[in-house]
Amino acid sequence: MSATALAGTWSSLPVPLTSWVLDVIDAMGHTQMTPVQAATIPLFMQNKDVVVEAVTGSGKTLAFVIPILEKLVRREGRLGPNQIGALIISPTRELATQIHSVVTQFLSAQPTRVLSPSLDSDDYPPPEYPPALLLVSSNTSPAEDIKRFLFQGSDIVIGTPGRIEEFLLGKGKGIVNVKELEILVLDEADRLLDLGFQKVITRILTHLPKQRRTGLFSATMTDADALSELVRAGLRNPAKVVVKVQSKKTRTGLKLVEKRRETIEERRIPASLQNFYLVCKASEKLLQLSRLISNECDNYGASRFIVYFATCACVDYFYRILPSLISPRVKFFSLHGRLHTAARTKALISLTSFHATPSAPAVLLTTDVAARGLDIPDVDVVLQFDPPSDPKSFSHRCGRTARAGKSGRATVLLAEEEVDYVDFLAVRKIPLKQRPHLMDSTSELNPTEFRRVSLDERINDSGVGPAVYKTLALIRKKVLSDRALHDQGAEAFVSFVKAYSKHEATYIFRIKKLDLIGVAQSFGLLRLPRMPELKDIPRDGWEDADVDWDTYSYSDDAQEKKRMQDLENRAKVSVENQKNKAERLAKKNANVAWSNQTLKKEARDKRKENKAKRKQWLKSQQSQPSSSTSMLPQKRGLDAVDEDEDNEDDWAELAREERMAKKVKKGEMTQLEFDAEFIS
Repeated sequence: MSATALAGTWSSLPVPLTSWVLDVIDAMGHTQMTPVQAATIPLFMQNKDVVVEAVTGSGKTLAFVIPILEKLVRREGRLGPNQIGALIISPTRELATQIHSVVTQFLSAQPTRVLSPSLDSDDYPPPEYPPALLLVSSNTSPAEDIKRFLFQGSDIVIGTPGRIEEFLLGKGKGIVNVKELEILVLDEADRLLDLGFQKVITRILTHLPKQRRTGLFSATMTDADALSELVRAGLRNPAKVVVKVQSKKTRTGLKLVEKRRETIEERRIPASLQNFYLVCKASEKLLQLSRLISNECDNYGASRFIVYFATCACVDYFYRILPSLISPRVKFFSLHGRLHTAARTKALISLTSFHATPSAPAVLLTTDVAARGLDIPDVDVVLQFDPPSDPKSFSHRCGRTARAGKSGRATVLLAEEEVDYVDFLAVRKIPLKQRPHLMDSTSELNPTEFRRVSLDERINDSGVGPAVYKTLALIRKKVLSDRALHDQGAEAFVSFVKAYSKHEATYIFRIKKLDLIGVAQSFGLLRLPRMPELKDIPRDGWEDADVDWDTYSYSDDAQEKKRMQDLENRAKVSVENQKNKAERLAKKNANVAWSNQTLKKEARDKRKENKAKRKQWLKSQQSQPSSSTSMLPQKRGLDAVDEDEDNEDDWAELAREERMAKKVKKGEMTQLEFDAEFIS
């Protein structure tokens, strides 16, 4: 810890701590308190509700764990069977597990089972593990949670909102007794009280006794947030603890005699954190990420990294792609919300147990699931490949390094269209410095020279353009080795575009301004997926990879077998469709030909019938006296008039027949009705 992060010894607290609690604190290496601990612990132990806002890595976990332990140890009477004394709710399983490990470290040091009631049943031996119950969505069911609770008699319960609700109001309703609850803690309170958890938290609070102490802890709570949280959580006259980081900012006057003025700059990030941003083209982001990792290892001795992406699909994809772009000495780990709990726990254990060095660094690829509260030891560098959609998460991400007074570095990669994000963060008390665009190892800029590199300089640099296409070629070569990578890449790209379009700072992160072709190049896609966002954009500089999609196969035998079966099925369906189409066309032509022949034959028959009638009528007229016949037109004239009238009648009749034939074809008239009308 740096001197600026300390606020006195533990013995200086108004109420002395229990000896075994002090022993554990000393074993952890915390010789002195941090400001948030010095301000919060006395208030919490004096029966005050508290709302605590402090930067990440400032020691908030001990600020509520120690008061909980002291309150339960100092109880006049021990808790009865099935009663709980403290409840800690956190938004994620990883954070709940971390808090549980801290509590367990204290409870395992008890000289006697101070907090745990004895079990009277002879069927079960006394539990060998400390009485702190962890409730998360893991392999255990809610029913098993209740069974564990009844067996070990846990006084402190730690978990996520859904499992806590099921524990108190579901399977545990009528079993778990909360009448003696002393303290409720909502860790990362702003996240817990978001819309996703609000209803669950409200139901839990309604079930708990009003005579309790409540603490809300977070690194990001605005005044409006705090006010709404106080109303929802039902705190009574809470004490608000705000621990701010202030750094001295020096300005130099421009007069002949220079005068230096020192002003106080308020920050929402630890003072020991160096926070940077790097601007590049969208197509260069992955290239710059790989260079950043190498640069931090070679020039700053960094050995442990966290890289944040926008979506789980991006983590999965780049977890398989990045090893082909970076030295094989780098060990990669992945962690995101779609992984099963056991896999997430395994990833964290593997990361923390891996012996990382600058020559063999460890890199965790993750999402915002690892942004809040997680205390991953000795993280040297945080890299944000994608800025978080929720601006609050920015400081939480950066706070995974520079914890407890240690130094750390963080860099966010911004596309050229996103530079206004720097001013946006400055308003939120998160100052950033620009770091230079990184060239290849042969033309590396001085890492201590943080100057602005213009776009023209980057375009004119002969190494940048070819390097992008070289990176694209390397990724495509890797993707062509397994069709599953192509599927993952397309899914990652689509998920990124969707997440980008939902960014809260929409006036900065506009999907219409973003170079999506450059993003696709950075992802190393073989071809562009079909999606509305790509429909009308120009595709300058883009070329699909030359791939025979029929023979492009999966490395997994089961997937490849399924693909071949799908190909065979599609081929069968295509042949069947063509056959059906040909049959329908032939039938249609046959129907048309039959219809035309029938109509022509009927027309000829009708004309013959009319002609025979005319001849018969003329003969009958010729047998009449000449006086009467003189009144008639000449034979040729009469025939012409009759023929015109007959033609008009014929055409009308033909039109009617055609209409009726169409009705038969559409099913509006039966063939029998048609025959009765025209043929009989």
